[in-house]
Amino acid sequence: MTEAPKHQLSQLALQLQESGLKVTQQRLVILQAIKERADHPWVEQIYEDIVAANPTISLATVYKTLETLAEHGLIKRVASTDGQKRYDPKVENHGHINCLNTREIIDYYDQELHALIYEFFKKKKVGNLKIKNISVEINADKIDQDRAVYIK
Repeated sequence: MTEAPKHQLSQLALQLQESGLKVTQQRLVILQAIKERADHPWVEQIYEDIVAANPTISLATVYKTLETLAEHGLIKRVASTDGQKRYDPKVENHGHINCLNTREIIDYYDQELHALIYEFFKKKKVGNLKIKNISVEINADKIDQDRAVYIK
């Protein structure tokens, strides 16, 4: 993990404050580590990213901090098929494709699909709900491009 510029740490500190969390060095380091990743890491991966530069931090602290960050909307918990708790630094509305054979989680964005789902609930008059977010999970195997099969 690279050392963040002061303006980036200030931005992360502001995000913590705005979400109602106290700004601590541990929270800053963990939030920075997950925001620098392009994947959906599990706790041990974040721990491995930061422990060399932060030898006093424990795995339990990383776990608790990631849960706190998720509870306050700074990151998202992601369902995975491998039994690992995974986290997503991207909090905007999007879905995930779980690749069963590679353990990857791939983001996808489809406003048309989200609009269809919203419209479905409106048309079916499903009451007493205020939809805040839609996240469709797809499970698939990653295969060679020439063997790809798409459902129409």
